[in-house]
Amino acid sequence: MNSELIDQLGAQLGTNGLPYTIPVHPNLVHLTLGLFIIGILFDIVGVFFPLHQFVYKYLALPVERANFFDVGWYNMLASALITFFTVAAGFYEIMLAQAPVDVKSAWGMQAMETMLWHGVGGVVLLALIVGMTVWRGFQRFVWRKDEDRQVYLSYLAVGMAIMFVMYIHGTLGAQMAAEFGIHNTADQLLRVSQDLNTMMK
Repeated sequence: MNSELIDQLGAQLGTNGLPYTIPVHPNLVHLTLGLFIIGILFDIVGVFFPLHQFVYKYLALPVERANFFDVGWYNMLASALITFFTVAAGFYEIMLAQAPVDVKSAWGMQAMETMLWHGVGGVVLLALIVGMTVWRGFQRFVWRKDEDRQVYLSYLAVGMAIMFVMYIHGTLGAQMAAEFGIHNTADQLLRVSQDLNTMMK
């Protein structure tokens, strides 16, 4: 690509290195994580509903087992949909990243290596979340539609394993912002010795 075109784009970027004030990807990430985790947790509560049923009766909560599975399904579906936008925003913002080359993360990786692993991990997680959603849909509408317990225990185990992968992946993303200052407005202002109070007004 012509370097002059890249320079033109660079002139339009804000302090955080993006053409808009607040990075989109980190905000969508929290939607992806929250919806997925809530989906799995509500399915877990639904599976173990008989053990806690007396607690709901004691608290006078009109709860049915199917309600937990409804929450689990719709959160998983929403997580799969939002993750497409999360990954797309992440790749757009990572293309605009200007990271220092002389810094290493707490895991001993440089910025480019961290960004590559984070990008590949995002695509893998997208595939896993979509796969879990399809699996969840088959359990809900085909395989276990007439069962009292709507999900397999193996589904919950895989969901917990994916949460661990999300933790590792999220740590890479946090290192990109905290240690390399990628799209971190305060960090970028400090690098160019600007007064944060003046610039943020």
